[in-house]
Amino acid sequence: MDSNELKELRELVEFLKASEVAEFAWSKGEVTLELKFQGAPVEMMMPQQYAAPMAMAPAPVAAAPAAVPAEPEVKHHVVKSPIVGTFYESPSPGSPAFVKVGDIVEVGQVLCIVEAMKLMNEIESDAAGEVVERIAATGQPVEYGQPLFAIKAK
Repeated sequence: MDSNELKELRELVEFLKASEVAEFAWSKGEVTLELKFQGAPVEMMMPQQYAAPMAMAPAPVAAAPAAVPAEPEVKHHVVKSPIVGTFYESPSPGSPAFVKVGDIVEVGQVLCIVEAMKLMNEIESDAAGEVVERIAATGQPVEYGQPLFAIKAK
């Protein structure tokens, strides 16, 4: 190591101490650095491009239950979101909904829009029948596979 690299390394160690990082590992070429500090552990997120050579075991993360609505109790066909995004029941604010409870729909008929990354994705019915329930709320986020509508088959 030359003097500039050594200076940068010292600055990094001081920064890590000040940041209260519990452990740190870094590797570049033949140089590997592993530091462990005394004190309470602090989680640190690193860009994926730097995570691979570090060979650090990930800290266990407690999984929080997702707030996804349950499927309807009555056994109807359920149309689920094919993507993650924001649910909209109408093509634009103030416009009537694509469908409402009681409407008869055909296969391929647009039921709603799910906006994902500024793209408006029309969600079509994959069953023919009567719309008996709109499960998702307009303007609310939806997850992949989340129930959107219940349809009573013809």
